[in-house]
Amino acid sequence: MAKEKKVEQITDMDVDFTQWYTDVCTKAELIDYSSIKGMFIYRPYGYAIWENIQHILDEEFKKLGHQNVYLPMLIPESLLQKEKDHVEGFAPECAWVTMGGSDKLDERYCIRPTSETLFCEHYKNIIHSWRDLPKLYNQWCSVLRWEKTSRPFLRHREFLWQEGHTMHASEEEARAETQQMLNVYADFMENVLAMPVIRGRKTDKEKFNGAEETYTVECMMHDHKALQGGTSHYFGDGFARAFDITYTGRDNQLHHPFQTSWGVSTRMIGGIIMTHGDNSGLVLPPKIAPTQVIVIPVAMHKEGVQEAAEKLLETLRAAGIRADIDLTDQSMGWKAAQYEMKGVPVRLELGPRDIEGGVCVAAKRTGGEKLTLPLEGVSDAVKGILEDVQREMYEKAIKNLQENTFDAHSVEEVRDGCARGGFARMMWCGDEACEVKMKEQAGVTSRCIPFEQHHIGDTCPVCGRPAKQMVIWGVAY
Repeated sequence: MAKEKKVEQITDMDVDFTQWYTDVCTKAELIDYSSIKGMFIYRPYGYAIWENIQHILDEEFKKLGHQNVYLPMLIPESLLQKEKDHVEGFAPECAWVTMGGSDKLDERYCIRPTSETLFCEHYKNIIHSWRDLPKLYNQWCSVLRWEKTSRPFLRHREFLWQEGHTMHASEEEARAETQQMLNVYADFMENVLAMPVIRGRKTDKEKFNGAEETYTVECMMHDHKALQGGTSHYFGDGFARAFDITYTGRDNQLHHPFQTSWGVSTRMIGGIIMTHGDNSGLVLPPKIAPTQVIVIPVAMHKEGVQEAAEKLLETLRAAGIRADIDLTDQSMGWKAAQYEMKGVPVRLELGPRDIEGGVCVAAKRTGGEKLTLPLEGVSDAVKGILEDVQREMYEKAIKNLQENTFDAHSVEEVRDGCARGGFARMMWCGDEACEVKMKEQAGVTSRCIPFEQHHIGDTCPVCGRPAKQMVIWGVAY
């Protein structure tokens, strides 16, 4: 039986998860639809979440020596054609500029679906010697992919992301960079977004076009479907050869550098919603919540209540807590439901009796239980509660992942298990034909070849030949 909703406008997630998700995106004021299909408006609250994600990740990138750059949004068609695998992969999704003002352009320009080719053109101009390496660049920008279907945050035609593009003198250094950045993403998702991940390598069928290897972090949503959280690609020297990028090495000989690319996008916000949300709306991890604490004066018309609440707000902000106050004339019940819907981690209520007793009342978004906190030292107590909320969110999410990941020994077990929802662990021979059959017969795709391998059997259940590795299978967004 579905749980009773606290906010009438939100569809019960157990009745219609898709509509619940859309309701949360719009009712919590994260996003709005524009007049162009597949292009969305990031409202201030939704964009603030992205700003917090961006700020934390940007600091991590810079700690590792990466620098931010910005390249043009238009790519000449002739430049794209230099890397055929790349073009073939993105051709159906490319949007083209053919007119400049009232004049037809001599050459079509692609609105960037990703920027490998632009970075390669630039690197060819600035890399000449081993002294110029490594180049550790990152770009925060939007990209455009003409998707046929769209969903808020999960699949936009235009979306926000970061794309790192690095060049290295050796294969070993480039491979180390690829792994390092995957781990940066995994640690961020687990420790900041409270989203447990499975780290692994994509199969050749699922890897990025033009990459030698693609690594991924895969997350499980509340409905047990998979979301690819972020990817890190090792390109080898393929792009460098295609674009004739060379440098003079220490041996005074010409060499091609080795390249990586890695990125995450606003899709992570969709992941946060679907991992942590409930029938009251959003549940935001405190580390990226735009408002970590909302202060609500109770019986604000009574003398001294508003002043005491504003003083409490100042105390919290002085301690570095992102706090706000609600001084509107809405009812207490409406305010409680509103901030639950918006996923604010902690609500502090302060009324006349609380002021007399030198306390306030805290309500956690996780669980909703109320705690009485002394106003003396309240900031430290609130910080402790925020840590509790962050931990509880991760524990709930990892329980969902563990309880809905199962071993399978046949295609039928994968089909039936994933139809109910979850990730299937199954052995695989490594043949792409068997991977295709899994999609046709079980309705799943390979999510990754996890780094953490388990021996489930000796043969591939699809073809009966010797198995090479274990693969995670599932239905993905």
